[in-house]
Amino acid sequence: MSDTAPRTFKGRYMQISSVHVGATSISTEMTLSERAAMNYAAAIEDGNPCYFDDRRPEGILAPPAAAQMLSWPITSDLACHWPPDATTTPFPFEVMQRQVHYTETLIWHRPLRPGTPLQVRGRIAAIMPHRAGTILTVRYDANDGAGSPVVTEIIGGLLRGVRCTDEGAGSENLPDTPPTPEFIEPMWEKEIAVNPFAAHIYDGCTNMHFPIHTSIRFAEKVKLNGIILQGAATLSIALREIINLEANGDPTRIQRLHAGFTDMVYPGTTITVRLLKRRTDEANTQLFFDVMNATGKRALSGGHAVLGRALQ
Repeated sequence: MSDTAPRTFKGRYMQISSVHVGATSISTEMTLSERAAMNYAAAIEDGNPCYFDDRRPEGILAPPAAAQMLSWPITSDLACHWPPDATTTPFPFEVMQRQVHYTETLIWHRPLRPGTPLQVRGRIAAIMPHRAGTILTVRYDANDGAGSPVVTEIIGGLLRGVRCTDEGAGSENLPDTPPTPEFIEPMWEKEIAVNPFAAHIYDGCTNMHFPIHTSIRFAEKVKLNGIILQGAATLSIALREIINLEANGDPTRIQRLHAGFTDMVYPGTTITVRLLKRRTDEANTQLFFDVMNATGKRALSGGHAVLGRALQ
């Protein structure tokens, strides 16, 4: 059976219909603690004092990429957080066994501050056929107690080998991200050594656990050469460099981030974060970037970040 052929589950093919677009999860209460914020910064080796110096009158900030922790309790246990929808077709949760992180979009409406009570709710934004299976896109909105938005996360997951039974729906809900413009040479690049234990450290500090990142036995079972670094960690490291080199270390200036995950990073190797193009106008600065792995392949592609005035 080819890798793109539908996989079976208890004797039947794995498949999904776009009828589930629009279904929403149960609203989940989340409060990111100071400890969790500091641990996230430590996991990506980001020593920015605004994440650690709790003597600051205004308190510490959470690293912007720590927003990915807010959706994890829902993402990692969809069946418990997603009630039956109004359709006559129950959501086939078994297809999630075939999901890999495909794209990530983060939109910050305000800085992420530890201690702020949040309500996090997910919505299936799109289900679209793909040559390798189906793309399932879920949008998560984290609002404060007054209902004001704090951060939005849009996760694209590739359901490998899962057949979409129709032409799909929700394409209008997908993030509008400009393509990477042509460039001759990167404006800057930075090679970074990945700690041999980086995947375990990220797993432990963030409590975002999946065995492909910590179990050699599991990684080999799914035909990998060893454990791989979390894509979320690679993206967080790239954002660390963008904030430090392009925003003078001010995380409140980041407003939007997008990237696709296109190849693997192994702990104990190197990655290279590259700024490909910069566009600045009166409103903001758009930054186009990618991340190369040690084999010269793009681990992150189509990277796009938007810097603006400091968010309040």
